[in-house]
Amino acid sequence: MLTVCSRTHPGTVRTINEDCAMWEPDVALIAVADGMGGHNAGEVASKLALESIRGFLRKSATSDFTWPFGVKPTLSFAANRLMTAIKVANRCVFKESEDRPGYTGMGTTVVAALLSGTRLAYSGVGDSRIYSFDGSALQQLTSDDSWVVMLMKETGLDAASLDKHPMRHVLTSVVGARPELDVVVEEIELADGQTILFCSDGLHGVVADVDIAAVLKAEPDIERAAETLVEMAVQRDGSDNITVALARYTTAS
Repeated sequence: MLTVCSRTHPGTVRTINEDCAMWEPDVALIAVADGMGGHNAGEVASKLALESIRGFLRKSATSDFTWPFGVKPTLSFAANRLMTAIKVANRCVFKESEDRPGYTGMGTTVVAALLSGTRLAYSGVGDSRIYSFDGSALQQLTSDDSWVVMLMKETGLDAASLDKHPMRHVLTSVVGARPELDVVVEEIELADGQTILFCSDGLHGVVADVDIAAVLKAEPDIERAAETLVEMAVQRDGSDNITVALARYTTAS
């Protein structure tokens, strides 16, 4: 079973929180989105994306349905559902941005995971992240869709050498920016006591992985751990919205 909690904070600069977190036990969905766009469009994009993902997962769990983007035979049923749900969300956000002039150009990052038995299907679009913590080591599961990551792969440069580059915050993929979206879904087998962390860049952009791991190791209560991580991000920077969701997996007794 999963025990899940989330915390979010607008930061100390912004008046609007464009992040959104979701935990839906009926479909075993955990997700975090970080919206972007002017005139409150980021807030609209993040909420619409997660609502669209939840809607498709509910529909596909309870009735016959069509696969609007086809299926990948190499993926499990759960992974195909998650992949399709994110693609549906992309279409919904893109259509809303086309239909509403004030929302033109809006988009959102999304990290989402779907539990099926002991297996977790997960995916990320943009630079929000999913981490796994086994009690001692923190492992980043998703890869950022960013200009920095793309350049690192092409040139072999490390992140430190690009830390001051003016394009370091440019994303190469977000939900809603284009009518079509490539979605990569992966799966892991969960172990008893394993913790999965979902977060926007308001956390990982200012709190180093080693410090995140230290908090999770020192604080076994996930609600207090989530609060501590958010407070740490606010104190160290606070210029961005911060959202953290923690999911602890335990075997049924």
